[in-house]
Amino acid sequence: MDDWEQEILKKGYTLIAGVDEAGRGPLAGPVVAASVIFQPGDIPMGIKDSKELSPLQRSRLAEAIKEKAAAWSVAVVSADQIDCLNILQATIRAMTAAVSTLNIRPQYIITDAVKLPGITIPHLPLVHGDRLCVSVGAASILAKVSRDYLMDRWSMEYPQYGFSKHKGYSTPEHLMALQKYGPCPIHRKTFKGVKELLGVVG
Repeated sequence: MDDWEQEILKKGYTLIAGVDEAGRGPLAGPVVAASVIFQPGDIPMGIKDSKELSPLQRSRLAEAIKEKAAAWSVAVVSADQIDCLNILQATIRAMTAAVSTLNIRPQYIITDAVKLPGITIPHLPLVHGDRLCVSVGAASILAKVSRDYLMDRWSMEYPQYGFSKHKGYSTPEHLMALQKYGPCPIHRKTFKGVKELLGVVG
């Protein structure tokens, strides 16, 4: 998975940040981005696209990534901000913030397919970056684990929606709860499946 990093290292860049997000598609909750810089040769085993890992594997790898990484950061953009910006701009904001809050300035950035127009550091938007690049895969794990934690917390505040099970995605269970209870404060009011219910239920 580190072939892309190896090619960039050959060009003289030694501090490479991988960046990815979790939560572009759900009807509720934030979009969360993470950024990770590894020292070459000091990378935990087993990193891959977070969607290919079980929750327990992701949790264990997230701790290993935080321990081994030269730098890592996580940034959150709320549902309200997503409604104000749109999901693409909110994703760019979260990714940009994840890079900007690293305690080491990267020399090169690889993102999962998203270009960051406000970043002057050289970067590559790599399609399927979370599958092809180890630092992007690591960022996908941190972003997913961080977002799932937030959704589990909100599930305690809004238990009727079952956020701990579906993390805000449009499962039949979630859609039934939306029809019954209407949107709650962390639902994305501009998303199809939510906006139609505003002012209708309750």
